Amino acid sequence: MSKRGARRLGPQNQAMLGGGPRRLNSLLDVVEQGVRRARSCYSTTAMKGASATTAGGLDRAVALHAKAENLREAGDHKRAAVAARGALRLFERYEGRRHPDVAAALLELGRARELGDAWGEALGYYRRANTILRRFARLQNPDIRRLRVKSERALCGVYRALGRYPLGDRHGRLAVDLAERYFGARDLDLAGALNDVGMLRKYQGRYAEAPPLYRRSLAIVRRAGLGDSADAASIYHNLGGIEHARGRYARAEVPARRAVVLRTRALGARHPSVAADVAALAAIVEGRGRLTEAARLYRRALTIFRRAFGPRSYEVGINLAGLAGICANQGRAALAERLYRQSHAIHLRLFGPHHIEVALTLNNLAMLVSARGRRPEALRIARQALSAFQTACGPQHPHTRACAKNVAQLLEIATSIAVPATSRSFDRNR
Repeated sequence: MSKRGARRLGPQNQAMLGGGPRRLNSLLDVVEQGVRRARSCYSTTAMKGASATTAGGLDRAVALHAKAENLREAGDHKRAAVAARGALRLFERYEGRRHPDVAAALLELGRARELGDAWGEALGYYRRANTILRRFARLQNPDIRRLRVKSERALCGVYRALGRYPLGDRHGRLAVDLAERYFGARDLDLAGALNDVGMLRKYQGRYAEAPPLYRRSLAIVRRAGLGDSADAASIYHNLGGIEHARGRYARAEVPARRAVVLRTRALGARHPSVAADVAALAAIVEGRGRLTEAARLYRRALTIFRRAFGPRSYEVGINLAGLAGICANQGRAALAERLYRQSHAIHLRLFGPHHIEVALTLNNLAMLVSARGRRPEALRIARQALSAFQTACGPQHPHTRACAKNVAQLLEIATSIAVPATSRSFDRNR
């Protein structure tokens, strides 16, 4: 769930970037007064006057939809996807491929597939759902309007995960606009949309814009009586994350710890969402120099993520990189390099070479390889990281600028080594 600014990994690694779970949590799929719909928006109406066969088929579809939602919220994304596909097939059979219930089923299936790291597949489901719902834009039915907001939010989130920030921005801002227009300034889907855009601003490197969005989101949730809920935990998670991105580790720790407490209370200590909170806290504790504690938290998160998502999942890759940073700071360079390379392989498989997650790990790997004395190899890796940052984030993003400085310094070192009269050491304690 989860979703970074340049940060320091301690006095020996000033040039490294990253830290914490880079998939930051979205506010859970909330509706008015925090009550989740366990069935689709039109099925009850559709069953009136329908044949017994049709009514029975829709009953099964609604039950499967509810089952998919419950399984996903419990962290079982594989079984959730199976149930969601079953619901989708039944809704299509009995109501046609353009019915709002089909859109609801597509949104649920997309969320399950996101948890399985099938980002492109999820995008296809969300886009199809959004196309269906836009056909009903003139209707004032509140259920269809809410589904429309959710489809825009889903597209914002998946485009952010894929590194396609302009498209994520378009859908995120539209979700905020529609939620406020349809349901008012105190609606929980508005809170969710504000939280979504806040996460996007962090990934875009527009750090100052994120906290006001998070605070407004949290105020709505508190006003609804959900200030101690798992939904509030998502916002506390992100408040800690944005302070971490800005290098304000002491200010980040309080909301991060609150997120762990609230979500553990709501979901139990072994839930993947709790693991995301634990990993976020690990990065903050690491930034404060408590490396042993941070390593323990990363390993705890890794255990949960491996069990829930498998050993080659997105979240496992994130936390391997976090643990690698700890090992680098502890002088365990060989282990750190191995962990960075494992993380890189996972994200390269998921996203390709020009994604921010790939770039972050490559940058940190380059710094480690340089410290191990393999300067030409380090320069080559750093240039790959810079190319990925430029493509994913643009030239003005804080990550891109920091990586460009790393490349320039490595290039200077390579030049000075080639000309002994002007040789100089690489000082990494800037």
